[in-house]
Amino acid sequence: MHRIPIVVLLASVSAFAQEKPQAEVNPSTVANSIRRGVDFLVADQNPNGSWGSATRTKGLNIYAPLPGAHHAFRAGASGLALSGLIDSGDQRPETLAAIAKGAAWMESELPKLRRADQTTTYNAWGHAYGLRALARLYRIAKDDAEKEKWKRLAQEQSDLANRYMDLNGGWGYLDIYDGLTTQKPTGITTCFTTATVLLAMREARDTMGIKLDDRIVKASVASVERQREPDFSYVYSHSHIYRPRSPINRPAGSLARSQACNATLRAFGETKVTDEVINTWADRFIEREGFLSIGRKRPVPHETHFQISGYFYYYGVFYFTESVEFLPAAQQPAHAAKLAKLILHRQEKDGSWWDYPLYDYHQPYGTGYALMALAWCRDRLPKE
Repeated sequence: MHRIPIVVLLASVSAFAQEKPQAEVNPSTVANSIRRGVDFLVADQNPNGSWGSATRTKGLNIYAPLPGAHHAFRAGASGLALSGLIDSGDQRPETLAAIAKGAAWMESELPKLRRADQTTTYNAWGHAYGLRALARLYRIAKDDAEKEKWKRLAQEQSDLANRYMDLNGGWGYLDIYDGLTTQKPTGITTCFTTATVLLAMREARDTMGIKLDDRIVKASVASVERQREPDFSYVYSHSHIYRPRSPINRPAGSLARSQACNATLRAFGETKVTDEVINTWADRFIEREGFLSIGRKRPVPHETHFQISGYFYYYGVFYFTESVEFLPAAQQPAHAAKLAKLILHRQEKDGSWWDYPLYDYHQPYGTGYALMALAWCRDRLPKE
């Protein structure tokens, strides 16, 4: 295990502890931030309507068997970017044109999405965030025929995701550790990938009325529950159940995962995830954001304390909103104000948000996450 000298760790924590977010949160600053994020995505969209590409490589790149892995990355990044544009509510002609182009790409390319080979199931991310985008396209559809089209495509994506559920229940993204190659994945089921897929399926069901397979849902929820610790932190994957005190499995390593996993268990009827649990982990996320942020933009996965990776960051930001959504309405504005302050503070000069250099997908996916989260905050903040 790679160990970071305590002097370096304390210096890093101290430096980030001093960088307290100073952004002012009000309707004007939030609206301006959203507009800048939208402008970035409109300018960054590919001519075919998607976002992201296999360019901007570096010395260390995420394992990506060609060409299928990049189809999955592009589908996931495009689903997030398109969802962020729609949630922004921006009605400028150029934004509506970008949404239309993104919708056409989804209609054409999502049906082709499969796993790249038997070593990866990155397609789970594409199915999940494709479902998110389709639910939003359904909500803004102009007529019943268009709604039916998006519903039909969403049902197909849900059924495709079911095909790749792991034998342990739930979903992972890699299948390279046990030396086996099987038709049904037998790799590492991760609680957060499972939560990502289940919450997307739930939104599609509640928005469009697609049918979920009860056996798939039950097995997958049980997988998340098995990975839960008594304090509502979650181990990284099914195989980590037997190593709960490894750094990545401790509460600090679970800071972003707990938002998604608590939301998932609550969404599917787990009464142990009380309002107190959600409030506790929401407060913890805000209080320790600087600690989580140390991992942002580092090019090596899991290289910092508690094996945190940069790509945990905006994932946690978005699923913070999914978790807090279960609290009483009167409690949500206080959380929204604190989260909005973080999002505004972290916005880049070009209007994007990003946390990990993933080929050329990181800015679209980070900006999509951030726009969805900031739009959620906007809708809960007091109006001037």
